[in-house]
Amino acid sequence: MAPVASEAAPLSAYAIQVDARDNVAVARVPVPRGTRVLLGEATVEVLDDITPGHRFALAAIPEGQFVRQYGQPIGTSKGVALGALISRANMSNDVPVVRELADDLHTPAPDYVPEAQRATFMGYHRPDGRVGIRNWVLIVPTSMCAAHEAVQIATVAEFTLFDRAKYPNVDGVVAIPHNKGCGCSDGSNIEVMLRTLAAYAEHPNVGGVVFIGLGCEKTNLTVMEQYLSDLHRPLNKPVARIGIQEAGGTQGSVKRGLEAVEAMLPVVDQITRQPAPISKLSLGVKCGGSDGFSGLSANPALGRAADELVRQGGTVLITEVPEFCGAEHILAWRARDAETGRAVYAMVDWYKDYAAKFGTVLNENPSPGNVAGGLLNITIKSLGAIAKAGTTRVEGVVGYAEQPPGPGLYLMQGPGYDQESTPGLIASGAQLVVFTTGRGTTIGNAIAPVLKLASNNAIYERMKNDLDLSAGDIIDGTRSIDEVGLEVFEHVRRVASGEILGKSEENKHREFQVWAEQSVSL
Repeated sequence: MAPVASEAAPLSAYAIQVDARDNVAVARVPVPRGTRVLLGEATVEVLDDITPGHRFALAAIPEGQFVRQYGQPIGTSKGVALGALISRANMSNDVPVVRELADDLHTPAPDYVPEAQRATFMGYHRPDGRVGIRNWVLIVPTSMCAAHEAVQIATVAEFTLFDRAKYPNVDGVVAIPHNKGCGCSDGSNIEVMLRTLAAYAEHPNVGGVVFIGLGCEKTNLTVMEQYLSDLHRPLNKPVARIGIQEAGGTQGSVKRGLEAVEAMLPVVDQITRQPAPISKLSLGVKCGGSDGFSGLSANPALGRAADELVRQGGTVLITEVPEFCGAEHILAWRARDAETGRAVYAMVDWYKDYAAKFGTVLNENPSPGNVAGGLLNITIKSLGAIAKAGTTRVEGVVGYAEQPPGPGLYLMQGPGYDQESTPGLIASGAQLVVFTTGRGTTIGNAIAPVLKLASNNAIYERMKNDLDLSAGDIIDGTRSIDEVGLEVFEHVRRVASGEILGKSEENKHREFQVWAEQSVSL
């Protein structure tokens, strides 16, 4: 609880100064006008009512000078008085992005944990060397024309064929209906869709696959099979294929699908969890419904967990390229070399050009909810958002639904739209995702746990049935970023081992869409 407003108290009683170079602080509790806070030996009187997540000035910021948070410019002052609320009225969004890179840029590798000291988890070892954390039977419609039948097969199978007591090593039967695959232009649209569906079919969280197609669409069963063959990616798992037109329509297809699932379940159940090094884990990091605390608590705590996974030989994937904008130079400066740094800039520039085709500019990214929570512009949002990826070096960039060539931190091209970017992370190999939220988000995925990490304790208490963990103690000052980060890491390990389910799994959230209306070549 904050002191009475008339009493001068240390800044930490009311607000957080993220970096010693900052000239603003973020309110962690309501700060009434007239509140006096101690900043070293000086006293700052707050001139406006400050709501949690918003900022007030720790110094007078003359017009034309930068307003700073995270030690970085977040805007340009229009004339900010000492103690004033930072708002769009007194701060413009003008921020310089210095993109120069030294030709000899070299970021050292992380301080890796010795293999003998690394954590382990219990997972499903696959023939390709990857390890799954779930074991699903997956129904894959090769186009929108087969989505209804795919859902029918999965729904009926889960209610009539799947019995956890009978098949203890199977997580269930699930479909990934979508609205892509026919009536679209050739080229990248088809390529990205096939790449995504193929990645789900061969994903280590999937133990068996039933492909279903109409028959005459652009992405029919033959096209999908040829795509997998061309990539030399055989599916070393039970597979069945059903053509709706060949099977006589919907009812015939559903009947065949149920027969295929019934035959597949005992085979998929034969695999059991075995110990695996944590280096076999790939973690996707995401955020949505962010607030002014997300970049101060949940995101850096997740970043601490991400750093720990990388140090233990694992892989971390971050996407939402629109939310790199304004902070891309930090990621580029952390690249392993200059070539990788330039690739970071290229992926952001590509997305700017892509957005411009639709009349959109990336500095309009913050939603009304973001702004209400204190994220006034894309720079503030991005500086907080990239904290999810920790502090280790950037190994490279990959396209949407493309798998990285090795372990470490990778940036995946993709939109900020949760229902498309989350499936992209999983198609890129993530066995699970940790999703930070300040205002509350419920999204899940068909084949992978999507764990929610709240930025504040109030939203966690309100939505406990949907949110897995809270980083709110960081805001309250009762736990450190390191403490919460290591709790997240251990929670991820336990979920990966099947010891506990994610709340999105318990609620059967199975969202799936494909970001396919573009070219994603980098």
